[in-house]
Amino acid sequence: MSGALRVVLGDQCSHSLSALADLDPDRDVVLLAEVEAECTYVRHHKQKIALVLSAMRHFAGALAARGVRVEHVRLEDEGNTGFLAGEVERAAARHRPARVVCTHPGEWRVLEDMRGWEALTGLPVEIRDDDRFLCGLGRFRRWAAEHGAGEGSNTPGKLRMESFYRDMRRATGLLMDDAGKPEGGRWNFDAENRRRLPARAPVPKPRRFPPDAVTREVMAMVERRFPGHFGALDAFAWPVTAHDAASALEDFVANRLPLFGDYQDAMAAGEPTLFHGLVSTSLNAGLLSPRECCDAAVEAWKRGEAPLNAVEGFVRQVLGWREYMRGLYWLQMPGYAHLNALGARRKLPWFYWSGETELACVRQVVKQTRDLAYAHHIQRLMVTGNFALLAGLDPAEVNEWYMAVYADAYEWVELPNTHGMAIHADGGIAASKPYAASGAYINRMSDYCRLCPRDPKQATGPDACPFNFLYWDFIARHADRWEGNARMWPVLNGMRRMDPARLSAIRAQAAAYLSGLS
Repeated sequence: MSGALRVVLGDQCSHSLSALADLDPDRDVVLLAEVEAECTYVRHHKQKIALVLSAMRHFAGALAARGVRVEHVRLEDEGNTGFLAGEVERAAARHRPARVVCTHPGEWRVLEDMRGWEALTGLPVEIRDDDRFLCGLGRFRRWAAEHGAGEGSNTPGKLRMESFYRDMRRATGLLMDDAGKPEGGRWNFDAENRRRLPARAPVPKPRRFPPDAVTREVMAMVERRFPGHFGALDAFAWPVTAHDAASALEDFVANRLPLFGDYQDAMAAGEPTLFHGLVSTSLNAGLLSPRECCDAAVEAWKRGEAPLNAVEGFVRQVLGWREYMRGLYWLQMPGYAHLNALGARRKLPWFYWSGETELACVRQVVKQTRDLAYAHHIQRLMVTGNFALLAGLDPAEVNEWYMAVYADAYEWVELPNTHGMAIHADGGIAASKPYAASGAYINRMSDYCRLCPRDPKQATGPDACPFNFLYWDFIARHADRWEGNARMWPVLNGMRRMDPARLSAIRAQAAAYLSGLS
């Protein structure tokens, strides 16, 4: 064989993948390898494993239908080494290609693996940029350098998503008028996107995709091979092909985008999805592109079918946060994963896995995560993430949990969102202040508290909401750090105006509560 061995990863199920750009079907072989190590380096949710493996099998079939020579190694195949490098080595020995071509992966550990393939196979290995993102890594590094934060810099306050987002709006032209100004005269409509869901408000159900024969076969295999992994497969309904992913995007734009802006921060018992897009699993697996998602939303606004605050909010998530987090990840790794700016050391409580807690908000989020491998961004940030921040849970355990339980979790997007936004373990690299909140926030943005024996209006006493006393204990515990953060001064001043005896009682109740966590 004189052509190339082209390696496609499980989250790269894209016909536009750079590794396939100049594919010669007469000379090249495409390798897709399902391997045990990728299913178990964290104990992924059963739905995440089923999603990725089914997407790979459908993508392999789509490539073969185009006349591409595909070598698809299945997880249960005899001789499977269980490791990606092992399957690359075996395929290179079988086909004797002139070179190996791949696309830059989404996780540091996989890039380190790829860098060893040349020595392993004795062949030149070309790692191409992943141009499915709207901001290449080179562009992000240049932007970061312009803002005084070079590669590996851990100087807080230098890199801010809002600045990056505006730069990307200008670069892409998304929601920009002919004069180069933001549509509607504002860059950000976030202040309009914080409404609580009214009682009995109708919520459209998202389009579901019942498993086909390929997916059912994968699901049965996942149950056999990974019975101890978190989560249930009963409700699996994720898109596993580009066609179904496009259908899911269309459904969101038509039926949920119009109210997405108003209620994107809302939470409601028994309504796990509300008006959210549910496109992150498809985006992160390569079944959708970010430009495709943004264009669909913007076109709906142009047709008068969705308001600007909703469309801008969605574009900000895809063009802003998603691209920003990926850039930060690759700028900061590998040291970023080991940061623990707040010195958090407490073990992750068992209720993060079981959902067995009196706290209705945590119970709701954990149980829907178990059943659906999904929770929307406010549930992740302001319930499970907020509790982890206030309680001082160990960042390594928190990150492992988020990686394990969500179907859209890949380290490039999970780590900076969790480490930086949710638990402030990076000390302010990703976000200028911690996303800490008391029970009042959860009560304002949800109806969870009506199901809880704890009172969101009390900070001490047997009925007090733990988020309340943990919040003030967290502020007091790190008061010296907040002195250097102007955005935290109002909170510090509020604490200092508090009666000392009351603050002491709050902190004593927090200490007693934390000592009982297990």
